Amino acid sequence: MSVVIVGAGEVGFHVAQRLSNEGETVVVVDVARERLDYVDSHLDVGVIEGNGASPAVLRRAGVEKATLFVAVTSLDEVNLVACMAARGGPDLVKVVRVSNPDFYTEARDLDAAQFGVDVMINPERELAIDTLHLLQSTVATDIAAFSDGKVQLMSLEVEANAPIVNRSLADITLEIPDVPLLTAAIDRGGETLVPDGSTVVRAGDQVYVVATAEAVNKALELTGHPAAKLNRVMIAGGSVEAYYLAQLLEENRVHATMLVHERARAGELAEKLPKTLILSGDATDVELLEAEGVGDMDAFVALTDEDRTNILSSLVAKHAGAKQVVTLVNKIEYVSLARHIGLDAAVSPRLSAANAILRGVHHGSVTRVSTFKDTDAEAISFKVSPACPIVGQPLMATDFPKGAIVAAILRGESAIIPRGSDSLHAGDTAVVFALPDAVANVTKLFPG
Repeated sequence: MSVVIVGAGEVGFHVAQRLSNEGETVVVVDVARERLDYVDSHLDVGVIEGNGASPAVLRRAGVEKATLFVAVTSLDEVNLVACMAARGGPDLVKVVRVSNPDFYTEARDLDAAQFGVDVMINPERELAIDTLHLLQSTVATDIAAFSDGKVQLMSLEVEANAPIVNRSLADITLEIPDVPLLTAAIDRGGETLVPDGSTVVRAGDQVYVVATAEAVNKALELTGHPAAKLNRVMIAGGSVEAYYLAQLLEENRVHATMLVHERARAGELAEKLPKTLILSGDATDVELLEAEGVGDMDAFVALTDEDRTNILSSLVAKHAGAKQVVTLVNKIEYVSLARHIGLDAAVSPRLSAANAILRGVHHGSVTRVSTFKDTDAEAISFKVSPACPIVGQPLMATDFPKGAIVAAILRGESAIIPRGSDSLHAGDTAVVFALPDAVANVTKLFPG
């Protein structure tokens, strides 16, 4: 696949990095030489200096031969015009980043097709959706949902008192043979490994557990966490992300309280969110948080426009007893540091946008790609064709690539967490958890 990316900011860099790691040919276009120099020195991709909305610049980047065009600058108008200017073949897929609600959910007369857009991504709404998934799993630091949530891949820290500590995965599986759970990977000391039955779980491990929706609470129990419960959430900030999250919480019948510093913005949100309690106040005010019962909340989410305010208010809420704390940070590289400074989980609109772009790009048999904050590993879902060389074979008898594992099988309306005796059928969707070095070899097993 040949890819042209307009925008060398954090979203463009992250998408370029992922696609380059998968062996795709990538060219990044930007007007800022310093950003291109950073991309050029860190990634094995081509770079073109120039305006991504210019047809001449896009031709220099090879858009006419590209199969994927991604416009992710910080300016919506530039991204939309760039899509209009990108002239390629009939198979060219165009993905655009759009933040302004006038161009997205609140638009009435704007047709994405008029701009030649195939997939439109709104970073703020994607972050709200990612945050909701985290809240619904209560203690997960990262999560990917498949088949409308029937299967979830969660990142969970193993507590010191967890019943699985110092036990092998084979022994754990023998105790719960009928529970649809699978440990797809373990992050230990910054290194991600795909385990086998002999792997022993240690306290402090970050485990990536695949479970059906019904088995999520069992996964929490085994890693030493209480069962999931989400009834009350406090949101700090009146940002666009905060508005989208409150909207989603209302739809899911979760009681939300919002602390908004600016009175005018608080009044505006009160009109748009009839089921949400809107309060005017400073989210870093310890007395205010305690007076509003932050310690009794199932979760606290910091979604102001300032990273410092988000981190400080999250630490205050955590100290006051909030059961789960999710913090917005704009710098992608800060996301993985959240747990090291006492925060439960962090989210980034740029990372959410990049992940949504990767999920929305279908090529060959790939139907979805999910990435994670603390590891370079990916969860990739493939449509299984009759040409797949391992169809009908027990998974334990296949020579599946090292560094990868079939984490789930979606068959019709059923979600299967596979054991070694299970096999893939033509027509299935296989969810594979893979380290970067294994992605290319895994993809070869699933021809389109």
